[in-house]
Amino acid sequence: MPDQRVAYSAGGVIYRVNGNRFEVALIATHEGRRWGLPKGHVRRGETAEAAAVREIAEETGLTGVVERHLATIEYWFRAGSTRIHKYVDLFLVRYTGGSLMPQTAEVDDVRWFPFRKRRREPVSLVNAMCSIRCVSFWRENDVGESSALAHSYRMALPCVTLCSMGLASA
Repeated sequence: MPDQRVAYSAGGVIYRVNGNRFEVALIATHEGRRWGLPKGHVRRGETAEAAAVREIAEETGLTGVVERHLATIEYWFRAGSTRIHKYVDLFLVRYTGGSLMPQTAEVDDVRWFPFRKRRREPVSLVNAMCSIRCVSFWRENDVGESSALAHSYRMALPCVTLCSMGLASA
């Protein structure tokens, strides 16, 4: 039986109000081919909220304040012969300062993306939760660019859109 272990991460959706529109910051990884939410490992003795704020700052250069817990997602993946059961706590974080600066060791790019309403409907929490799960899955799973799964996610996430949130592309 292969080795198994559990891993914990935290991160989230950092947002700001720019004029009359909302924007969220996303990071690019895998040579800029994959956009997602900033997140990383929770250190021993660190709260998930503190880890989320720290990881967002490290990966984006932005600082913020946690407003609320959005979701805990979980999934399995492999690292060599080890199966890892990963839990990720995601938070809504209000931007308070800093400027976009990708963490050079792990992040290729970081940008603000406008957050649009569709058909004059407000973005629902259900849609936001779907979006977080989709982006987190896309970022964490090694999905080859030519795979059917990658194609279906590109269809579900046109350019950098987050499922049904209505984020505009870059």
